[in-house]
Amino acid sequence: MRFARSKRGLRLKTVDSCFQDLKESRLAEETFTVDEVADMLSGLQALVHSEVESELINTAHTNVLLLCQLFEQAERWYLKLRTDVSELENRELLEQVAEFEKAEFTSSRKKPIIDSTKPKLVPLNEGGTAELLNKEILRLQEENEKLKSRLKAIETQATNALDEKAKLEWALQALQLDRGKQEDLGKAQELSDLENTVAALKSEFEKTLSSRAENQKSLEETLVTAKHDLLRVQDQLSLAEKELEKKFQQTAAYRNMKEILTRKNDQIKELRRRLAKYEPED
Repeated sequence: MRFARSKRGLRLKTVDSCFQDLKESRLAEETFTVDEVADMLSGLQALVHSEVESELINTAHTNVLLLCQLFEQAERWYLKLRTDVSELENRELLEQVAEFEKAEFTSSRKKPIIDSTKPKLVPLNEGGTAELLNKEILRLQEENEKLKSRLKAIETQATNALDEKAKLEWALQALQLDRGKQEDLGKAQELSDLENTVAALKSEFEKTLSSRAENQKSLEETLVTAKHDLLRVQDQLSLAEKELEKKFQQTAAYRNMKEILTRKNDQIKELRRRLAKYEPED
């Protein structure tokens, strides 16, 4: 309010100076025509209009900057602010603000008297919800620092692991290079051995091919004999199964099972007959 009051006072002095300049510069003669008076009033109107418009714009922009600061502080404290624009035109509240301003600036001209009975607001960081928020923020900051330290340690471990991995890859490449040289020597020896093996296999294959024609006929005869034996065994198995089934049917267990199945079938038929009596007709 002191800031707004000082700005308003400066603008009023500027408006007064506009009128004073007009008096000193244009009102030197005793008589004026209507056009001259209209011209002086138009010029004065333009000056006053400019000063008032500038003051209104500056006041609005100043209020916006002030609200931005308050809102930014509220965001940092995770506060939710609510505004009621209709209260800005409440005549009763505006009159109370005017009376407060008048009383405040009237008393400020006098000797200040300390009123020990007047309640004071609790500082923002010394109690209430703000204190809890402040403690929570401090706790989160400490936890954040711990997480940063832990992350730094993990990053160090990761860096060491990457360095170790690079060393192992280099050693592996060197080992593979040495192994490649040894494999080249071994491959030459293996190629020679393989050629000798192929030659031996070729000779063996030729021998086998010559003896295969001789063995093929005997194998065919053996196959025919085996087929006859298989058919004979299958006939014997079929006869044995029939004999076994006939013996099983003659056993007491088979007869008992057959009687039980017959009784169960009769019971099912009787139940179906009884249920048919209670079923609704279509």
